[in-house]
Amino acid sequence: MDYSRAYSSGEITPLMVAERFIAAVNESSKPPLRMGFFIHYSADDILRQANESTLRYKKGEPISVLDGVPVAIKDEMDCLPYPTTGGTKWLHRERPCTDDACCVKRLRLCGAILVGKTNMHELGVGISGINPHYGAARNPYDTNKISGGSSSGSATVVSAGLCPVALGVDGGGSVRVPASLCGVVGLKPTFGRVPHSGVLPLNWTVGMVGILAGTVEDALITYAAISGEISSHQPSNMLTKINLPLLPLTKSICDIKLAKYGKWFDDCSDDVILCCSRALRKLQDHYGWKTIDVTIPDIEAMRLAHYLTIGSECSTWFDSFGEKYFAEFGWDARVALNIYGAFSGKEYIKAQKLRNRQLQFHMKIFAEADVIVSPTTGVTAYSIQDDALKTGELDYVNGAALVRYSISGNFLGLPAVTVPVGYDKLGLPIGLQFIGRPWAEATLIHLAFATQAICLEYRKPKIFYDLLRKN
Repeated sequence: MDYSRAYSSGEITPLMVAERFIAAVNESSKPPLRMGFFIHYSADDILRQANESTLRYKKGEPISVLDGVPVAIKDEMDCLPYPTTGGTKWLHRERPCTDDACCVKRLRLCGAILVGKTNMHELGVGISGINPHYGAARNPYDTNKISGGSSSGSATVVSAGLCPVALGVDGGGSVRVPASLCGVVGLKPTFGRVPHSGVLPLNWTVGMVGILAGTVEDALITYAAISGEISSHQPSNMLTKINLPLLPLTKSICDIKLAKYGKWFDDCSDDVILCCSRALRKLQDHYGWKTIDVTIPDIEAMRLAHYLTIGSECSTWFDSFGEKYFAEFGWDARVALNIYGAFSGKEYIKAQKLRNRQLQFHMKIFAEADVIVSPTTGVTAYSIQDDALKTGELDYVNGAALVRYSISGNFLGLPAVTVPVGYDKLGLPIGLQFIGRPWAEATLIHLAFATQAICLEYRKPKIFYDLLRKN
């Protein structure tokens, strides 16, 4: 929204923003920072798009509120003129990018400046966001800490002010985890809400395109632009109606019931419990929202069933390329793929039985409550180890704590949103998550907006670029 207002007032142009963006990326990618934001970006392509947008504003004919706004794309989605690597060194040779992904095409039609392909955990097989080929996407709040993954670059560019929004893909918290660790909003829509044409099919029943944004309003604008089935792919009676909430709220939403599973909610670090509990009390006191105590059975079994599902799907997809590229992976991806390849078809089927059972448990909760509330992650960002920069990293202890609250969103296809609500003792961001019933994105956006209004005293990260500055 700030970009749109600045462009419309004439105080700055998309071309000026593009030039500042290119200078900032150049500076941040070199020592001493080495932020690892992007895998690919092209100054020439960015300037071409910015020139076209600047001309549209001069004529008084911007296409939309997104016209001229820099948007980054995770390197798991096709976006011309760039190759799609999935964080590997080889995938683009086997699978050339010939067109934009559907969600990218929709942003381009709105006039957004697509500024490049962001860094990610290799093939999305880890949650730290450390890539041995392209470097670690470092956390703008502390460059010695992880950003979270696998949509690491997309979270960091938004946190550092380079883009107000970026796209990621969330197969196991991969949008919400880095959003929380980097202090931005992360929205993961219902499975199937955003078309997946042009997105790598790494985990086709659990992964979905999501949005990382500086504010809930910007997440809503981007969600409105990219959501909705491709009508030619579905009979008209199968299309699901999209409801877009009106922000700011014209009337208070006071009849909200939040489902909280206390034992699960508290299974996190002391700083996270304190911060998220404080935020919850603020919401109850300010809006009159009620908390309902619930139990979600077999949460650990669901985490393992999800891991088995996402791993089996990733392994099956990789098998189509044979073994010839195995030696080109980082060590963490090799270990992960070996584990995934050991899962059997029988185990995969058993995991799907548990999936159906868990969906029934969750729908019973949604019969009594509007959303489920939890912290977004069990811990805040942890330190990057020097050896992990060379080998990649599989940290199953911290990894389990990071994804603890993400699983139902992916395994059951439920929509979810994370909103920054505070910081730990070291000044690292903490997020609060709302999980909704299928297709309830409008409710989640309303609740996220209400939370944003009262729960966060924003602290600028140490690495931050103000592309709209007036000098």
